[in-house]
Amino acid sequence: MATSSSSLLLPSVSLNNLSSSRNAASLKNLTRSRVSMNVSSAGSQTTGAQAVGMGKEAQGVAAAGELYNKANHILGYDLLDICVNGPKEKLDSTVISQPAIYVTSLAAVELLRVREGGEQIINSVDVTCGLSLGEYTALAFAGAFSFEDGLKLVKFRGEAMQAAADAAKSAMVSIIGLDSEKVQQLCDAANQEVDETDKVQIANYLCPGNYAVSGGLKGIEVVEAKAKSFKARMTVRLAVAGAFHTSFMEPAVSRLEAALAETEIRSPRIPVISNVDAQPHADPDTIKKILARQVTSPVQWETTVKTLLSKGLDSSYELGPGKVIAGIFKRVDKTASVENISA
Repeated sequence: MATSSSSLLLPSVSLNNLSSSRNAASLKNLTRSRVSMNVSSAGSQTTGAQAVGMGKEAQGVAAAGELYNKANHILGYDLLDICVNGPKEKLDSTVISQPAIYVTSLAAVELLRVREGGEQIINSVDVTCGLSLGEYTALAFAGAFSFEDGLKLVKFRGEAMQAAADAAKSAMVSIIGLDSEKVQQLCDAANQEVDETDKVQIANYLCPGNYAVSGGLKGIEVVEAKAKSFKARMTVRLAVAGAFHTSFMEPAVSRLEAALAETEIRSPRIPVISNVDAQPHADPDTIKKILARQVTSPVQWETTVKTLLSKGLDSSYELGPGKVIAGIFKRVDKTASVENISA
C-alpha cells in the first residue's frame, strides 16, 4: 500500500487513488488516497475554465486529435477549430462550451499518457470526480460509458440547459472572501427584496472564500450590490447562460432523464464521486438518477476536496483547460501539490 498520494485533476473531473476497494460504494470504505485525477470540465457552468486556444497542444498527440475527430462527427461541426480559434462568444455558449471542455479534458488525459511515466500514473488512479460537467468526464474515464456516449449526453445536456436558461432571465456570480454561512445570509437578504421568480441560492460550494450563487437576474444584481456590505472581497459575474444548479434548470431534467434512459451506463471500474452528495455510486440506475438531479442541485465540491485530502491525498494532476481545481485545492490546503496539464 502506498504511503503517499497523488491525483489527476481536470477542470471538472477529479480522479483519485484511494487504496482500498476499487469499486467502493461509500467514501467511508476508502482508506488512504494515493492518486487523484480531476478531469475538470467545469468551465461552462461554474468557473469559466474554457478559453480560446484550448486544445492547441492536443494536435500534437494522435490519440488526443482523434477525440476531436470523433467529436466532429457527433456534433456536426469542427469543435477543435472553435476551441483553438474561437470566437470567444461562440465558445462561451453552453451548447459549445460543454462539449468543448469534455473533449479537451479527455484529450489532456492522452497528453499525460504519452509523457514519461504518464501511463503508470493513469493506471494507478482508483477514484475520480469532476466539478459539475466534469462528472461526465470522470465517468467516461472510469468506463461508465464510452467517450462517444458521454459526448452525446454532454451535447444534449448543454442544449437542454441552454433552453432552460433561455426561458428565464437568470445568472451566476462568484462571491469571493466570505464563508458559506455569510454567503447564505447574503442570499437571504437579497431574496427579501425580489419576487419568487428572481430568488437566488448557493449553487456551487467550491472552497472556503469562493462560492457561486445562482438565481434570477434581479436577484443576482441585488447580491452584487449588497456583497460589499457583507464584507465580500469581490464578486465575479460568470460567463454562463443562466442559473445552473438551481430550480431554474428544472425544465432540463425530464429531457436529460430521457437521454440517460437511452444510454448504456455501466458500473464504473473505479469510484466516481458525485457532485450531488459527495459520494461515489456504483449502480448504473443510481448514476442516471444522480446525473439528472445534478443540474438542479448545488455542487458539493468543497466537501469532496476535504474528504479526498483527509484520505491522505498529497499530490495531484489537473487535466484540462484552466487551473480552477488547483486553486481550490490550494485554498483548502496550502501544502497540496497540484500540477496542471492542459491540452
